[in-house]
Amino acid sequence: MATLRATGMREDGRDVHTLPASRLERVFGKGSGEWTIDDLLAFVREHGIRLVTLMHVGGDGWLKTLDFVPRDYVHLRNIITAGERADGSSLFGNLGIRTGRSDIVLRPRVETAFLNPFSPEPALSLLCGHFGPAGAPLPESPDTMLVNAYERARRETGADLHALGEVEFFLGRGPEEADMYGENDRGYHATSPFVFGEDVRRRAMVLLAEMGVPIKYAHSEVGYVEPTGDDPVIWEQHELELSLQPLPRAAESVLLTMWVLRNLARHAGMRCSFAPLLREGHAGSGMHFHLSPVVAGEHLAGENESGELHEQAKWLIAGLSRIGGALMAFGNRDASSFIRLTQGKEAPSAVSWGKFNRRALIRLPMVATDAEGRPVSPPTIEFRLPDGSAHPHLLLAGVAQAFVAGGATEELDSFLARASLDESGGGDGVGRVPRTPREVSEQLRAHLTTFSAGDVMPVHALEKMIEHFAAM
Repeated sequence: MATLRATGMREDGRDVHTLPASRLERVFGKGSGEWTIDDLLAFVREHGIRLVTLMHVGGDGWLKTLDFVPRDYVHLRNIITAGERADGSSLFGNLGIRTGRSDIVLRPRVETAFLNPFSPEPALSLLCGHFGPAGAPLPESPDTMLVNAYERARRETGADLHALGEVEFFLGRGPEEADMYGENDRGYHATSPFVFGEDVRRRAMVLLAEMGVPIKYAHSEVGYVEPTGDDPVIWEQHELELSLQPLPRAAESVLLTMWVLRNLARHAGMRCSFAPLLREGHAGSGMHFHLSPVVAGEHLAGENESGELHEQAKWLIAGLSRIGGALMAFGNRDASSFIRLTQGKEAPSAVSWGKFNRRALIRLPMVATDAEGRPVSPPTIEFRLPDGSAHPHLLLAGVAQAFVAGGATEELDSFLARASLDESGGGDGVGRVPRTPREVSEQLRAHLTTFSAGDVMPVHALEKMIEHFAAM
């Protein structure tokens, strides 16, 4: 039998303890915010790690990777502390990075380290930010925009904005006789053998938890697409809902979730799709975000003891109502996004908000309570417009800017009353959700100053996005 080691792991690398969920937190015996470079160096030495990979988000919203085989511990320390240079024009050309200033630096964040579960060789991965030649954060980096927006919101509202993503996805493979159970709109919370992707979904949950990505729950969803002559693949839908985190970590968790799901599907001989719409007439994949302003450790997305919304909740709802259409530039980036919105299937069409109302663009979901009525999870405000084409960093940066703008709304209560689906009953809210890319372009231009306020989103980057949607 393998003997136990001081790190809490067996000699064969298997973990002894099951909690906390993150493997490195179990190994180090402390939370990720307390990790040091020396912790990582010792881990590499003791566990025979050969590869170090620096991962980061590109302008297209996909994870990128730069790989190293450290020569010695000096080289390893330099990688972790200083990072490495890269070509910013190849990463952020779509966000208007300036010609002649395309040399950038990837700089790792120690607290994001995890063991890469898909590397044949033992590999330590770290997520990175982007910096320019002068050592300042790169303005065109989605990571920089989100960090700046998050910090600005903290300064100007006094609240720490948290978020979680509902990651919907389809798994597809060739049909088999056992697939006779599948049927459209009957997949919600279905279990094996009525769905074939359950093992992939559950494996994803375990791997993400080991990597330090907190998860609320996962289940199969309603979507089901039968094979046809044009598409001989059978598709079924699943959802993985994450847990609330500060905005920058929430965006990273969404990207890591999509990366893990794609890898697992490939290894299982399946396909994984986050497309807003696989086929007209069928449910597409949304990516709703739940949001919560936090002040002094208290989540204020719900109501106070008098049954009135907290002020911070009002600001967030007002901001999302005012510029929700413009946020589609970051949250609905595919041509099929607009087909999904116009065909219904619980996709919102009017800019409105409501309690528990799934027809609203912004809603306040009910909160589960125990037998004594105590809530077992924080209240949230759900933004239901984004879909699987979303760029999570840009979207949450825009949400933070909307939060600040919402706090400056004149006659706030009157505006919220007009936008309320519950009060108006008509569902018209304060406007219509854009139905074409050109309308999104117009909305983004109309709110250009809101997104660029505080030097959060560079105007030239926003102009590139406006041009892109105008030309779609």
